[in-house]
Amino acid sequence: MNFSGSVRSKLPGVGTTIFTVMSAMAREHDAINLSQGFPDFNPDVMLQNAVDKAIRSHHNQYAPMAGLMLLRERIAAKVDTLYKAPVDPDTEITITAGGTQALFTAIAALIGENDEVILFSPAYDSYAPAVKLAGGKAMHYTMEAPDFAINWQQVKKLITQRTRMIVINTPHNPSATILTEKDMKELEKLTKGTDIIILSDEVYEHIIYDEKAHQSVLRYPALAERSMVVGSFGKTYHATGWKVGYCIAPKELMAEFRKVHQFNVFSVNMPMQHAYAEILQHPHLYEGLPAFYQEKRDFFRNAMKGSKFDLLDTRGTYFQLASYKNITDEKDTEVVKWLTKEFKVAAIPVSVFYHKTLDPKVIRFCFAKENETLERAAEQLCKIR
Repeated sequence: MNFSGSVRSKLPGVGTTIFTVMSAMAREHDAINLSQGFPDFNPDVMLQNAVDKAIRSHHNQYAPMAGLMLLRERIAAKVDTLYKAPVDPDTEITITAGGTQALFTAIAALIGENDEVILFSPAYDSYAPAVKLAGGKAMHYTMEAPDFAINWQQVKKLITQRTRMIVINTPHNPSATILTEKDMKELEKLTKGTDIIILSDEVYEHIIYDEKAHQSVLRYPALAERSMVVGSFGKTYHATGWKVGYCIAPKELMAEFRKVHQFNVFSVNMPMQHAYAEILQHPHLYEGLPAFYQEKRDFFRNAMKGSKFDLLDTRGTYFQLASYKNITDEKDTEVVKWLTKEFKVAAIPVSVFYHKTLDPKVIRFCFAKENETLERAAEQLCKIR
């Protein structure tokens, strides 16, 4: 079919996401897919059985708009245990169709025409388009390899009377860095006495290494009272395809969030909500994640010792950044195509996460894979000379 009228695109500069492109290329060239961030192993059997039980128990119709109350209650209990943050499951938690929907809905609900939103670049690719669709303006702070540190005095210079929101992400995708207690206190100082809302993307909250503690905004009362926190069951329970997440926010902000949510998604997969409510009674599954993924991080890094890549520090997430400066001066977008076609390993170019032309000569590998997969990928990458 051909549309005969004119199309007025709201995102004229946006094409297919790099994740879709590289996963398609991996399939085309029969390459090991270390590009898109998903595991190649199944969720725990207990979770699979919990879904089966929910389906067979006739939990197959619409869920409440805000989400299954039992699930919200158990999220609230978990948050209180981990971060000493009391949250009202009735008015301050909403279950969403994944983390990205929660991020989009939060921005759509609270950003209006000409509102400014501070983003830290490189950034997850949904932030800026969501701001633009809401009529806002993205204001970028550029973090640079290899440490991707934030100078909060420079961030302060981006704040104007139009600043409505600051979006943070820790552990951070794609840099695999984390925000520290010092960072959070700087953010607290920066926003004190303002009406700025913090949108905190914490979908990798349990995937953090070397015995570090996740610095959720919920740990800091002065930040929590102005923050919307986004979480993801998919990242925590190896079920990214189920697309179930949640948002936590003060009731005044959550009321606005739900106004959009009800017309955007309305309700989320009912059997999955019952299953997650059941699995949250087994905290050892998320408590064991740091050790589980740290073993994979270290396995992959050791397997890559014979390569010409320089591996950057990975403090959180299941991503490993690698500099290829010892291999070629080509653009990272070309390097990942070359790796996929010639060495049968797909990766993601980090430059696509920046808002401007910036090529740090760094690419991103996902190590949320079976060790056998990682070993095969490393063998191929070590052949590059």
